[in-house]
Amino acid sequence: MMRLPNIFLVGPMGAGKSTVGRQLAQALGFRFLDSDQEIQRRTGVDIPTIFEFEGEEGFRNRERQVIDELSQEEGIVLATGGGCVLHADNRRDLAARGLVIYLHCSPEQQGARTSRDRNRPLLHTDDPVQRLRELMEVRDPLYRQIADLVVSTEKRGTASVVKEIRKRLETELP
Repeated sequence: MMRLPNIFLVGPMGAGKSTVGRQLAQALGFRFLDSDQEIQRRTGVDIPTIFEFEGEEGFRNRERQVIDELSQEEGIVLATGGGCVLHADNRRDLAARGLVIYLHCSPEQQGARTSRDRNRPLLHTDDPVQRLRELMEVRDPLYRQIADLVVSTEKRGTASVVKEIRKRLETELP
């Protein structure tokens, strides 16, 4: 099999980027990195705290720096934050520096998967699923713009998604 480039997972919150990313990295013998975890490690605080003190713009600036740095590593699977595609430089760098896989699932599935997670500042609203629909409307075209592969995680287990990705990496890429 050919030497795989870095793999960057994009998609909405709750799509399974971190969970799938960990298992995919293990299966491929790559290192797993998570941009949100790296931001938290560097700042020493959780993402809701960054949003509280710096707003979404402050968080996105930190995210931009982390994605620029991490996407230059080698032999990695990188799980990105759901909103990273909002920044044109992130889209450019991810598309140019590796293979982008869009993990897709419906806002309803996202809502079910994130309902008990308090580390989602964008979902602190009366109707989280409606908010997820609004985010998807803006972000879905951006995910698709840079995706080399689109893989559904809707009502699927992690092992099944990882197996599909591995098979498609072998059969669909030049």
